[in-house]
Amino acid sequence: MKLFFTKMQGAGNDYLFVDCRKTGCLPHAAALSAALSRPHYGVGADGLVCICPPVLPEGDACMRMFNADGTEGIMCGNGVRCVAEYLYNHGLHRAVLKIDTPHAGQRILRRVGAGRWQADMGRFSLFAPALPGAKTGRAELCAAERSWQVLCISIGNPHCVVPCPDGLPTAAQLARRGAALAEHPAFLCGANVEFVHTVSPACLSVSVWERGSGATLACGTGACAAAAAMVLQGVCRRCTPIEVQLPGGVLTVCISPDDTVQLTGEAVTVFSGEVDV
Repeated sequence: MKLFFTKMQGAGNDYLFVDCRKTGCLPHAAALSAALSRPHYGVGADGLVCICPPVLPEGDACMRMFNADGTEGIMCGNGVRCVAEYLYNHGLHRAVLKIDTPHAGQRILRRVGAGRWQADMGRFSLFAPALPGAKTGRAELCAAERSWQVLCISIGNPHCVVPCPDGLPTAAQLARRGAALAEHPAFLCGANVEFVHTVSPACLSVSVWERGSGATLACGTGACAAAAAMVLQGVCRRCTPIEVQLPGGVLTVCISPDDTVQLTGEAVTVFSGEVDV
């Protein structure tokens, strides 16, 4: 069987998108994601996104995202912008689109320029890690042979934000420290990890270790979590655009007084193709 796909990326965070609006989600989507995401042996990507029929009556489509290891993600800030761009270019030529997700509700996307979308990401919240006596999202974790002061932020999916005043980790350090924190027993289902260096009150530099994918060039929800954490620490301001610099590009985050988050960035088609599955 031939599978038709479109590879798209947002700030270098790339996924394979399959239009399933007429058929429903692909059978064995998790296994397909693990196989096709492999560099050299597959197409190569951070995962697979199925664009499915909407769940809610007013929805335009539903996004189901599978990580490179086959696990299903809850929310993907870069992926949902790419879904909006795909829909815009394939029959839904509208400036505002509503995209459902099975586990994180509906997201409203607004086209703010050619290939650029602003996503309403909902409210962020602190969550307490599974540690004795932990009641807030601020925690001290021991991993990779040292202690870390972290903020645990949920933006539909769990994030462990690590402030790095002395600069971001090297690639080797990111792999070791990111994996150790992502798989820490305090996170019962794992967590995405963001290492954050403050460039200025309006600019953050971030490197990401995503559960299920490893080091990625960008993470949309991770950018939101990093900005939210720095707002809570008094480093960044609410209602002010925060530039988040990631290895693959720049995303812009704005945190409202009621803790709602808006994420703005590019959504780019790389190429389309077909593969035997």
